Amino acid sequence: MKLEGALYPWRFRIVLGLLAAMVAALAWRIVDLQVFDQPFLQGQGDARSVRHIPIPAHRGLITDRHGEPLAVSTPVTTLWGNPRELQASRARWDELAKVLGQDPAALSKRLSEQAEREFTYLVRGLTPEQGQRVLDMNIPGVYAQEEFRRFYPAGEVAAHVVGFTDIDDQGREGMELAYDEWLAGVPGKRQVLKDRRGRLIKDVQVVKNAKAGKALALSIDLRLQYLAHSELRKVMQEHGAKAASLVMVDVKTGEVLAMANQPTYNPNNRRNLQPAAMRNRALIDVFEPGSTVKPFSIAAALGTGKYHPESVVNTLPGWMRIGRYTIRDVSRGGMLNLTGILMKSSNVGISKIALDIGPEPVHTVMQQAGFGQATGLGFPGERVGNLPNHRKWRDAETASLAYGYGLSVTAVQLAHAYAMLGNEGKNVPLSLLRLDQPQEGVQVIDKEISKTVLRMLQAVVEEDGGGGMRAKVPSYHVGGKSGTAKKISGTGGYTKDAYRAFFAGVAPVTDPRIAIVVVVDEPSEGGYYGGLVSAPVFGKVAARALRLLNIAPDNLAPPVDVQTAEALKSKGGRT
Repeated sequence: MKLEGALYPWRFRIVLGLLAAMVAALAWRIVDLQVFDQPFLQGQGDARSVRHIPIPAHRGLITDRHGEPLAVSTPVTTLWGNPRELQASRARWDELAKVLGQDPAALSKRLSEQAEREFTYLVRGLTPEQGQRVLDMNIPGVYAQEEFRRFYPAGEVAAHVVGFTDIDDQGREGMELAYDEWLAGVPGKRQVLKDRRGRLIKDVQVVKNAKAGKALALSIDLRLQYLAHSELRKVMQEHGAKAASLVMVDVKTGEVLAMANQPTYNPNNRRNLQPAAMRNRALIDVFEPGSTVKPFSIAAALGTGKYHPESVVNTLPGWMRIGRYTIRDVSRGGMLNLTGILMKSSNVGISKIALDIGPEPVHTVMQQAGFGQATGLGFPGERVGNLPNHRKWRDAETASLAYGYGLSVTAVQLAHAYAMLGNEGKNVPLSLLRLDQPQEGVQVIDKEISKTVLRMLQAVVEEDGGGGMRAKVPSYHVGGKSGTAKKISGTGGYTKDAYRAFFAGVAPVTDPRIAIVVVVDEPSEGGYYGGLVSAPVFGKVAARALRLLNIAPDNLAPPVDVQTAEALKSKGGRT
């Protein structure tokens, strides 16, 4: 083609070439999309009609050691709305609010403010029947989705151990939080067809099945948990206490059989929940254990070889001075052997022993007993307390450590330590999960020394003059030690009239099976001593627990000879 008279004929040819190239590129793209790359167009079309909606996963079941449910998941319906679509149904907003149980003005305001949005929750956690009643109203813009809600059959009894989940079914407290990944399932995926307004047209298929969470069997025995809960509530009412805790441990396996606290809360209804009621005080609250650690100081003394059970210590005149500190006994003692020091709970006697043997043996035994160390339970918020280890021990620090001041422990740590004494000096790790195989323990105190200390603790409970006589259990030999400690004030000193009352012990002494610790915080009525307030709780709980666990009595009265009984009857006597 000749361009006669054109000044720049090459420009026209370049334009024609570019137009031809563009036409060719468009033609190739059309062919490519229609023939070679069909999935692209299909995907774009599906993106405007095919949706994937999640299939909620069933959270794992939590049970006690016997399979009794402590946390179960139930299906619920959540209603949501498309505010933009609901604007066309303003006339029915009052009707919708009424069936949802909401204030019409509040609902109207919320939908008006969110008029440009396409999603808002209307109400969550309805029963399927309640949700269906709302859907049957056929209000445009109201939709439903399936969810699961956690329910706790034991309610407030096991609340501190089990914990709870939030509205999105995620663990927030207790074992629900500690084992959230284990309990939480994997959501599935369902493919559906929706129109441009988001309305469901067709349920196509399940792309991925939901995977339920795994079950979790706790070491807790719900029968013993109810028992502990009941007795703590009674002692709170009887003595006007601020709080109370009880921990029961299986001596042989280290399993926690009961862990109860007061005050508590109902995890099924948390509307008026007080934060203080949520604390698992048995694991979170630390305190100076007072006289309950004296058995470990005695064990340290026996371990040095300088003392034996009949060694005598002069505790007169019932007080002693160390620098500017005065150590006093509650009761006048005199010349006391080691058993007598525990029975009279002599601060003077145990201080003299500690000063004689030095701080290292006492500190070592307490460290081996687990004080100042994590229990390994992995419970959220658990505290480890404090066991001081001074570079240079002053006499006052040595003496106070021996009778339970200057260190801090939790109720669980104290129960673990007494379980070690009951297990012939063998330290077995604690567990909040049911164990199918017993754990291996570590021998931390000589077997004979632990048995000797247990016999001393038995005397504390069973012999006249012991401070734990109110902890007696009919038909069983039990051993334990009471304790009373002033609370630390906010200024760093001690309060004048605020105490904690303790009792820690094991049962039965001849073949220990359980260790129990009772802590009562600030009893204000009817006394505040551990032997008066906490010991009776130990006795009542231990008596019923030993029978529930089918543990044979070891303190039954000897059988009466038949001939002797007949002779007494013939004389008018009574058997």
